[in-house]
Amino acid sequence: MCVGLPARVVEVKKGMALVDASGAKREVSASLLDELDPGDYVMVHAGVAIAKITASDEDESDEILEDLL
Repeated sequence: MCVGLPARVVEVKKGMALVDASGAKREVSASLLDELDPGDYVMVHAGVAIAKITASDEDESDEILEDLL
């Protein structure tokens, strides 16, 4: 099973994005997404931002992950 994690974009430059996933910041590839801006929410899998999501999608994903833990 593959799991993507929701994250908020903090900064974007040169095809990379600094994201904040529940307080953990890391750099991921943003090359799959055409337009990405700070404040956007993305789904991250294997170090790659694979899709833009809404803030409510991010909240729902966080709730599900908390229930699993």
